[in-house]
Parts: sequence; C-alpha cells; structure tokens
Amino acid sequence: MSATTPIADDRLIVAMDVPNAIEGLKLAERLGDAVSFYKIGLGMLTGGGLALANEMKQELGKRIFLDMKLFDIGATVENAVRGLAQFDLDFLTVHGDPYVVRAAKEGAAGKDMKILAVTILTSLDRDDLDGALIKPGEIRDLVQERAGNAFAAGADGVIASPQEAALIRALPEAAGKLIVTPGVRPAGADLGDQKRVATPASAIADGADHIVVGRPIWKAADPRKAAEDILTELRSL
Repeated sequence: MSATTPIADDRLIVAMDVPNAIEGLKLAERLGDAVSFYKIGLGMLTGGGLALANEMKQELGKRIFLDMKLFDIGATVENAVRGLAQFDLDFLTVHGDPYVVRAAKEGAAGKDMKILAVTILTSLDRDDLDGALIKPGEIRDLVQERAGNAFAAGADGVIASPQEAALIRALPEAAGKLIVTPGVRPAGADLGDQKRVATPASAIADGADHIVVGRPIWKAADPRKAAEDILTELRSL
C-alpha cells in the first residue's frame, strides 16, 4: 500500500482471541495503524480483557467490540449493560432473545454503545441445534427470524454468519441496522471451528457492515500483512 493510501478500514474487526491483555497489546502493536477496530471476548475476560478494552479505546484511539454474549434475567442484563456502558465502548453483544435485547437497551440508554443481538453462533449446525432442542427448520430461516425479532425489540444490529447476511439485509426491519459477521475466512484459510463461513469480500457484498476475523490474522507469520491482504480484498469491491 502506498503511504498516501488510508490503511485502516472499520469494516474489518480483528478478534483479539489471545490469552491475556499483554498478548493483546503486543498484537495491536504489530498491527499498528492497519487495524482500527478490535473484538475482545469472554476468552480474555479473566486475562485483563476489560482493562485492555478501556486502554485501547481511551489511549490508543481504537474502536472496541466487547463480545460478552450476555444472557440472564432481564434485570441482571440491564444492570450488567449499564455497568459496561460507562467505558464508552462501541459494540456489545447479547443473546438475541427479545426480552434480553430490551433489557440491554435499557441498560445502554443515554450511551452511544450499540447493542448487537446474537442470532445463531457460526460454529453451530443443525445437529447442534437438535441437541439443544431448538425448534426444527433450516438455520438460515431461524437466523432471519431471530434477527427480525431482535430488531423489533430494539437491537442496533445483529451477529450472524456471512451466509445469512443477504437474508437479514432483505428484511424491512434491517433498514439502518448493523450486520456483523464472524465466521469470515480468506480464501484457502483453515476453517477452524467455524461451520458457516464466507470470504471477506463476499460477506460485505451480501450486506454485512463489518466482518470479524481472528485466527487468520493473529496466527499468521506476519499479522499486519494478513490484515492488509484482507483490506485490499475489501477495497476491491
């Protein structure tokens, strides 16, 4: 990339699925100005994840997606979200059940933090849903239905696999809402534990606003180059 080309692109969110805050800061340093948006999830919660999120937001000027996937009774969700909202982070995930979404929006009232509803995890397939006693039906149809219900409950956006992005974007309720897609893998990358995947460009073309990429970047021999390759693909659209 030339020195005059803007490097970072908020459409790419890097999943910081490393063990602790120290490793997270090292990764952010290696990626530098190539990445402006990071996801910090449950895996780092006991390794200083909240402190890292605050430091990266306030001191490094990065955007932060806190992936907590909150799920509890409404009052507990509301209180948890109210506490997290004080850090002025950008995105927070909760499960897509309408009562959870409504409680989360109450907790985030007056703050800019967006509440994103999880539809069906991208690591699950129909066999997994059967084991969890989820009602019959094609996953894509269930995801679309859950997304519509979450939007109606006030969600600012949803989390769904890239394979369902176009279906969700077609919903009338999706106008002005965010679609964030994990399960994104560059062509030829190891799928890991993901089962419903797509390439970065196809996910964006199908209606996603942001893609989440983790292992293909932070496990790469050169994480910055891996991120820049994805950015080049996105800019080719």
